Amino acid sequence: MSELVLSFLGSGSMNGSILRGVLASGTPAGRVRATTKSASSAEKLREDTGVTVLSGEENEKANLEAVKGADVVLLGVKPYAILDLAREIAPALEPKTVVASVAAGITLEALEKALPEGQPVVRTMPNTPSSVGRGVISVTPGTHTTKEQLEAVKEVLSSVATVVEVEEHLVRAVTGVSGSGPAYVFYLAEAMQQAGEKLGLPSDVARVLAKETVAGAGVLLSPDDADPAALRKAVTSPGGTTEKAINTFDDQGLRDVIAAGATASAERGDEMEQEYCGD
Repeated sequence: MSELVLSFLGSGSMNGSILRGVLASGTPAGRVRATTKSASSAEKLREDTGVTVLSGEENEKANLEAVKGADVVLLGVKPYAILDLAREIAPALEPKTVVASVAAGITLEALEKALPEGQPVVRTMPNTPSSVGRGVISVTPGTHTTKEQLEAVKEVLSSVATVVEVEEHLVRAVTGVSGSGPAYVFYLAEAMQQAGEKLGLPSDVARVLAKETVAGAGVLLSPDDADPAALRKAVTSPGGTTEKAINTFDDQGLRDVIAAGATASAERGDEMEQEYCGD
């Protein structure tokens, strides 16, 4: 990856996390460019990372200049602004430059239409743990993206996340499981804290017990060969307290509730595609 020239258009939480990840993995700052809206945020990012940062506030052609000669361009603005940004940079792109969207709700077809004919593109679906180097990101190549170009994008993203390749019709499932998934885990920790309080624990003690239990369980899940079902069974002794809790969850239909939530997230992703990409 050290030979790639990378351009990050928009340097918010997700694109900013990926940018810092590629620098930490050894990519020279001189091969990385970024853009921001404000001059103050550009100055701060420049000081923090040492990369070339242009702001739209100071230079109306910041995005055009940032993509010149880039091997990979990552579009990290809000979903509603992605296609306008793609159209803006289209004149400055080289035919070999891969354009990757890290925003939800933007289809490959819409992105390809907004760019020059034959431009290689990649659709991604990241999640917020990428900001601490423990995310998971799906990638889906466009019509004109070669295997080598896709591998280049994977290499960039792998600095902050586990990368999986999926077909585009499965991006909605990725959204439902991992894109929105961190919030499900936080929701669980929140519910566990509230349960502890109802059982009489002080709020601060209940919070520590809940969050450290969830965080610790996440560490146990981190090895590649870790299996959630096997880990759950290993701590569920027959006739014990944990089994009683798990049986109650099953009786209350918790698995169905989680599935319904993931489906609702996926369906909202479908709606966003219509909002942002529909004719």
